Amino acid sequence: MAIFKVEGGHRLHGSITPQGAKNEALQILCATLLTEERVTVHNIPQILDILNLIELMRRMGVEVEQHSSDCYSFRARDIDFDYLRSEDYRRRGTKLRGSVMLIGPMLARFGVGYMPKPGGDKIGRRRLDTHFLGFQKLGATFNFDLGEDVFAIEAKELKGTYMLLDEASVTGTANIVMAAVMAKGTTTIYNAACEPYLQQLCKMLNRMGARISGIGSNLLTIEGVDALGGTEHTMLPDMIEVGSFIGMAAMTRSELTIKDVSFENLGIIPAQFARLGIQFEQRGDDIYIPQQDHYSIESFLDGSIMTIADAPWPGLTPDLLSVFLVTATQAKGAVLIHQKMFESRLFFVDKLIDMGAQIILCDPHRATVIGHDHRIRLRATRMSSPDIRAGVALLIAAMSAEGISTIQNIDQIDRGYRDIDGRLNALGARITRLDE
Repeated sequence: MAIFKVEGGHRLHGSITPQGAKNEALQILCATLLTEERVTVHNIPQILDILNLIELMRRMGVEVEQHSSDCYSFRARDIDFDYLRSEDYRRRGTKLRGSVMLIGPMLARFGVGYMPKPGGDKIGRRRLDTHFLGFQKLGATFNFDLGEDVFAIEAKELKGTYMLLDEASVTGTANIVMAAVMAKGTTTIYNAACEPYLQQLCKMLNRMGARISGIGSNLLTIEGVDALGGTEHTMLPDMIEVGSFIGMAAMTRSELTIKDVSFENLGIIPAQFARLGIQFEQRGDDIYIPQQDHYSIESFLDGSIMTIADAPWPGLTPDLLSVFLVTATQAKGAVLIHQKMFESRLFFVDKLIDMGAQIILCDPHRATVIGHDHRIRLRATRMSSPDIRAGVALLIAAMSAEGISTIQNIDQIDRGYRDIDGRLNALGARITRLDE
């Protein structure tokens, strides 16, 4: 199993370009199943989760052609339904949580979808109720084989309807939208997610011939069509990687330029880092972060401790709270990190405490961080990555620590960050990938 050996204390310098957005890619690639025509996708991130999804689709019968390192075309003329009942499909799908979004387009086009219970990060309960309640509203029947851990969804005909989602789930909204674009009649989805990646999906579907209005709001109206055609699509840069690099620059006291960030699609992320006292400049579509020896956390107007919490878009994405937490360990001041969505995502803080960070884990959802103001460096230690986002947070901690740290289970980091060691070493980091 591969590990990282990280020699801390090295400042970064230069520029880095974020990869294509992982969360967008999972939706867009699944949407290519909605047509038998060719769909070409640019800026696909070369990360483990996406490569696994592409391989899974290839085994399903999708014609996949790679044109460059980040450009692929997909043509789903024929699907091997026997493969969807195979052990290989079950095994591969179980490893990939994004595989749940295969069901919506398969249901729309073929009237049936099979999917093993998905895997992914171990960050607490991640329910799929929103997906399947939406499918049932459209007229599908749902069955879960407890013995085989397989979801089966079938519908002779999907019919448009009104639905109020029980939560503004991004993947749930995406899945329901993909099912509804070819349903008979009009579908109205209220309390829909409206993240930029969901907007990207809807815009691509419209270019394929779908009729979706209300894009960017929490009220989507979808007029069903008989068929969709081919198109080309380019992914947005990954906002989570952009945020990770901002936090990394502050923690390592580095001067860094993050290129081509699509600033208008970052939402509240830059402003939230500014609340930690991190300085940056927007230069065109780049973010320039100057070297900062100190950064001070703001307090609220009444003097109470700053709280940073996740929320549905346009609130702060939960995927960045781990990075905010680790960045705060070297700030001046204190902050309460409130992770509302997942009950296990903050459990990695015990490793930061072992490294000397001052953190009080109040409960599974809240942690109070008292920053060192770079007066005391974190200590190197041995740790394991529990999920993608905690993994990169631990990597940031190790890069700022005194000594050489070991990070195990780095496959979790590779699931979300392409060649992270190579790209950071090019900026001056000292990260060695080894087999252990």
